[in-house]
Amino acid sequence: MSAAGSLPAGGDGPARPSGLLDVLRVASVVLDSEGRIVLWSPQAEELFGYTAQEALGRYAARIMVHEEHLDLVRKLFAEVMRTGRSWAGAFPIRHKDGGTRLVEFRNMRLLDDRGDVYALGLAVDQTTVRRMEQDVALSTRIVAQSPIGLAVLDSGLRYVSVNPALEQINGLSADEHRGRTMREVLPLMDAATIEQAAEEVLRTGQPLVDRSVTGRTPADPDADHAWAVSLYRLENALGTVLGVAVSVVDITEQYRANAEAETARRRLALIADASARIGTTLDLDRTAGELADVAVPELADAAAVDLLDAVVRGRRSVIGPAEPALMRALAVRWVDASDVLPAADPPGRVTRYAPDRLITECVRTGLPVMVPQVKDEDLLRIARSPEAAEVLARAGVHSYLAVPLIARGEVLGALDLIRTRTPHPFDEDDLLLARELASRAAVQIDNARWYQNARDTALTLQRSLLPSHPSVTGGLEVASRYQPAGATSEVGGDWFDVIPLDGDRTALVVGDVMGSGIPAAATMGRLRTATHTLASLGLDPAVLLEHLNRITLELDEAIATCVYAVHDPDQRRCVIANAGHLPPARIRAGHAPELLDLPTGVPLGVGGVAFSTTTVDLEPGDRLVFYTDGLVETRRDPLDERLDRLLALLDQQPGHSLDEVCEMLLRTLHEPDNFDDVALLIARVTAPGR
Repeated sequence: MSAAGSLPAGGDGPARPSGLLDVLRVASVVLDSEGRIVLWSPQAEELFGYTAQEALGRYAARIMVHEEHLDLVRKLFAEVMRTGRSWAGAFPIRHKDGGTRLVEFRNMRLLDDRGDVYALGLAVDQTTVRRMEQDVALSTRIVAQSPIGLAVLDSGLRYVSVNPALEQINGLSADEHRGRTMREVLPLMDAATIEQAAEEVLRTGQPLVDRSVTGRTPADPDADHAWAVSLYRLENALGTVLGVAVSVVDITEQYRANAEAETARRRLALIADASARIGTTLDLDRTAGELADVAVPELADAAAVDLLDAVVRGRRSVIGPAEPALMRALAVRWVDASDVLPAADPPGRVTRYAPDRLITECVRTGLPVMVPQVKDEDLLRIARSPEAAEVLARAGVHSYLAVPLIARGEVLGALDLIRTRTPHPFDEDDLLLARELASRAAVQIDNARWYQNARDTALTLQRSLLPSHPSVTGGLEVASRYQPAGATSEVGGDWFDVIPLDGDRTALVVGDVMGSGIPAAATMGRLRTATHTLASLGLDPAVLLEHLNRITLELDEAIATCVYAVHDPDQRRCVIANAGHLPPARIRAGHAPELLDLPTGVPLGVGGVAFSTTTVDLEPGDRLVFYTDGLVETRRDPLDERLDRLLALLDQQPGHSLDEVCEMLLRTLHEPDNFDDVALLIARVTAPGR
């Protein structure tokens, strides 16, 4: 060992602090067996104030120790050199400036390769040591008692240390963490994503703060938890990357609260959406389809709306414990048709479901049926047949829910829901939502059902009251059509009639009772009967309308429009009277189609204005087109434009049959959203002898 000189700094200048010893500024002093200084570190120069040139070769006790402590120091030095036992403790030293400092010492004996004995003294300012001890103690206590999970990963992203909180979070001891990666420690969560983030932090030094992570740990492998994870790069004083510090805060309660709030928000949004979308019309099939549209995909991957067949036909249905359920499919919706479509009942089909089927149980008891985890034996109770059950199995049906459609205390049918792609099974929240949707939709479905029954009744009545006339009568070829209103409106009171009279004459009638439904159809029937009776008397058209007006006045607030015409083939003319109706159109060869110029008159049931009769010449080949306002009136277009459109269409059909013209007019002019029905009657004058 060298007998003189200070410890070299190395390189071109003093080394920067690189570890705990440098942070503490540990001074190193080596003494020979006589107590003379032979090595003196730069830190010793800082601590004691003497340069190496001033200290080397001198007795350490004389420059470092007060005279009052000389005997004690010599005794301690001799003991260390004699026994080889180290000595440590705090001791006051004398600084070159004359002041005194309390220094932590550690002294030990050294031997070199020649057997010479030396003494090594390590000294640190006690104030610095105490501050470091406090910092370490504070850090250790914070790490140990912190509720936040803390870990240190090395540069290979393997655990170096973890605190008790992280042991509890992960369900593994510190030893089970140490030396392993996150993927090895946490196989039940997406640790790969966190490791990728840690690699980025290692590379860039940019911390990652509060990254939300969800998954499961060995501490609770059966439930999802959520954590806020932060990552920070660790470096030493020289900037060397040591690894990554990880903090983990359990935010499961907040995550679940947010999830519940989001679920509640989604439920309210879906209910609000259902209120706006279900029941836009009184069409039964469309209303059922709107319910299914709302349910998929927000609530289920496939949905079916089925009603009891008896309910659709207007009868109450009570199913006994051993009785099957006859269900009529109204609507089916799905995320992927190829998966479940073969197992679904197509709309309109009536299917018999055995007593043990779950949908039968649902409509029989009026209670929901939920199977969160569907097993093979459950599929046989869900599907209509074993073959359909196999289709559902291949589609991956894993959860099932059926809720009854109940309105005004009557079970109408059921909303069937299944999940195939959505990983989570149906739960109580889904059940509450499905019941709310079913409850709201059931009222709309019931309204549509009763409306449809009433409409069908009125339509049946109306069709029964309309005439069945020959295609050729009294010098006229005749074609007619009746088009009921769209499903959004009730059946009206439009009618037409072809009445043979004596002398080959023919009465042509088109009328429209204001109002809708069965009352309008009944009024129409009474006016049609009265018209038949009055026509047989051979009355002038204006006189006949006056009689009809008196009859209408006797009816309860009835009002109707009507055109009554009598064609005489011998006179080659037609006499016509109008009671507030749209004028007929006349088509003649060599002339553009025209609306007959008739006095409009007032509707039947108003009274107070006399009717008049107009004579119109008709030659063989001429046509008269009678119609009700449902053919030409719309809510958007002026009536004059629509009448011009009618004449233009008639001008384009000179060689077509009367039936073809009827179909063309209905197809072209009558719009689907028109809330009125249509009666259409076309007559063509035939040549004599035909």
